[in-house]
Amino acid sequence: MALVYIGLGSNLGDRLINIKNACKELLQNSNIILVKSSSIEETDPVDYLDQQRFLNQIILVKTNIPPDLLIKELQRIEISLGRKKTIIKGPRIIDLDILLYDNTIQNTNELTIPHPEIKNRLFILKHLVEINPDLIDPPTGMLYCDIYKNKISQI
Repeated sequence: MALVYIGLGSNLGDRLINIKNACKELLQNSNIILVKSSSIEETDPVDYLDQQRFLNQIILVKTNIPPDLLIKELQRIEISLGRKKTIIKGPRIIDLDILLYDNTIQNTNELTIPHPEIKNRLFILKHLVEINPDLIDPPTGMLYCDIYKNKISQI
């Protein structure tokens, strides 16, 4: 089974309940097993700034669902929880992203793995390191904890 890091974010409605409901629905799939969860952190919006703050979390799961089908399952859950895409990177009830899928490197129109924003978002790096301090960035071989430390030192 593959180890997959999934990012969860919400900035509309009851953000904590939205994240919990997304996890609950995801784990109803018998092919997805929760391994570990990060803490939940409140973060400022990025890119599109005229919106409320987010709650974000990362979960580590085991699954035998291939990446192209897993992203469709995440999108199905987003829709079932009421997500409507009106503004790119705008407000959302729930956002689910595949951040890492084992050591897979994939770049298609539908899916990029590792997620292209990992190194640009401190909260993602922080949560990845929280779950696994020895986690390695597949394209570079660098430890995410070192990438995180470098980003922190630049602030």
